[in-house]
Amino acid sequence: MAVCARLCGVGQSRGCRRRQQRKGPAEAAGAAAESEPDTDPEEERIEGAGLAPGGAGGTGGTGGLASACPQPPQPPARCSLLELPPELLVEIFASLPGTDLPSLAQVCTKFRRILNTDTIWRRRCREEYGVCENLRKLEITGVSCRDVYAKLLHRYRHILGLWQPDIGPYGGLLNVVVDGLFIIGWMYLPPHDPHVDDPMRFKPLFRIHLMERKSATVECMYGHKGPHNGHIQIVKKDEFSTKCNQTDHHRMSGGRQEEFRTWLREEWGRTLEDIFHEHMQELILMKFIYTSQYDNCLTYRRIYLPPRRPDDLIKPGLFKGTYGSHGLEIVMLSFHGKCAKGTKITGDPNIPAGQQTVEIDLMHRIQLPDVENLRNFNELSRIILEVREQVRQEQQQQQQEGQEEGQGHARSSTRECPPGPAYQKPEPPVPTPSQGAEGGGGTEKGLEASGGVPRAAPEQAPSEAGQPFVLPAGVISRNEDYPRTCRMCFYGTGLIAGHGFTSPERTPGIFILFDEDRFGFIWLELKSFSLYSRIKATFQNAEPPSPEAFDEMLKNIQSLTT
Repeated sequence: MAVCARLCGVGQSRGCRRRQQRKGPAEAAGAAAESEPDTDPEEERIEGAGLAPGGAGGTGGTGGLASACPQPPQPPARCSLLELPPELLVEIFASLPGTDLPSLAQVCTKFRRILNTDTIWRRRCREEYGVCENLRKLEITGVSCRDVYAKLLHRYRHILGLWQPDIGPYGGLLNVVVDGLFIIGWMYLPPHDPHVDDPMRFKPLFRIHLMERKSATVECMYGHKGPHNGHIQIVKKDEFSTKCNQTDHHRMSGGRQEEFRTWLREEWGRTLEDIFHEHMQELILMKFIYTSQYDNCLTYRRIYLPPRRPDDLIKPGLFKGTYGSHGLEIVMLSFHGKCAKGTKITGDPNIPAGQQTVEIDLMHRIQLPDVENLRNFNELSRIILEVREQVRQEQQQQQQEGQEEGQGHARSSTRECPPGPAYQKPEPPVPTPSQGAEGGGGTEKGLEASGGVPRAAPEQAPSEAGQPFVLPAGVISRNEDYPRTCRMCFYGTGLIAGHGFTSPERTPGIFILFDEDRFGFIWLELKSFSLYSRIKATFQNAEPPSPEAFDEMLKNIQSLTT
């Protein structure tokens, strides 16, 4: 603290050189003695400054000699924070992190008294947690800004951010935020199927607020009878749980049938009579029975937004995607060197939340045929299967090279991305040998059959600004309102499985990039098309501390459903 005051040079200083030059040595010593504050021993230790024995320029027993012989200038004494005016200390303390202020209060009684100033804590609430409300309104309830900071914001700071609830295969997306003088957990829901471009829906699951000085109050917001008593427990780092203490508030007078109809209207935006597909009715009923049994007593695990690199194909993030009878689901797109991954944040009984629904090979770009040939599903299938065979051969070659070098391990295209630098924008697409120079489709990684040497790119390359796109005949799409132009396409694989995640396998497909906010994927084996649209909400406290922490998070949420 003394060092801080000495650097800033503010306040009355006992050893100020300018004053010592204006005053005589004895006069300077007298002034220094008069300015000495009345402090306790603890404050004396913080000051860390004092005058040398005999005073600053004192004469001792040789007064005549001292007056006759000029004395060398004395070194300046240290300046103490305790000598600064209170209003300046308030400004200094208000600029410090709130977590440092309790230690500062233990320094001395003066600091402790100044730290009771509400201005300091009002600024900490605003700068650290974004509380922009008029905190002076709290004076009516007898709650101070310090109480808000210590008992609400700081106490529950570990649950702010994005979370995935443990609801079996269904998962979910919870965003815990500071909203005024509340901390609220909002469950984000995709728009009603199949309107993938519509904004997200959200509903509150719990809230925490401070209405009295004792402690914060946790309330469950589930159901239709208003807030009621709840509980939150921080289990461990990056994990917490919620519990409703009044589950009777979740029940409706019309029984389970009324609860189901209400849930169906909120979840799907329709009634059961509107859904004619029998299999879809079974899936909907199954989800209601499974999710409603939790009664908002859930465990949440932290998730991060994917880190962004300058050479990423597009900005990574969260997207809404169409998944047939399962409706719309939330997928996280992230980039990992030579590949990209789509990880499910919400899932279904076939492919549960946490699994990698699609994987894109950024080293094998595909050039689509012209629109007329693209309408032919067999033509698109031929192009994709050719690329798959090429990828398989490359992996075999890499495996052999690894064995020869004694590395003894082979890369698997179905589980891990090949190592290498982050995605670099590829050269213009090159037709495969079977298509010729004017063929309609192929792969950019096309190699000469003789020696595996990449061919030179043609002079006229298609523009990435837009290429005509149409779904091949026979490919099923939940949303016919898909873009009719695309930027580029890549080979990829999609994960399919039976009910209960049985017999999972990765099957070939094609990733279609439409623009910065939309992409699609054609599942070759299913003859199905999924359209994805970016979630444009802004999320706070969701950045990973490091790329390694994000990769570890992906592994953790995948292992929970494997």
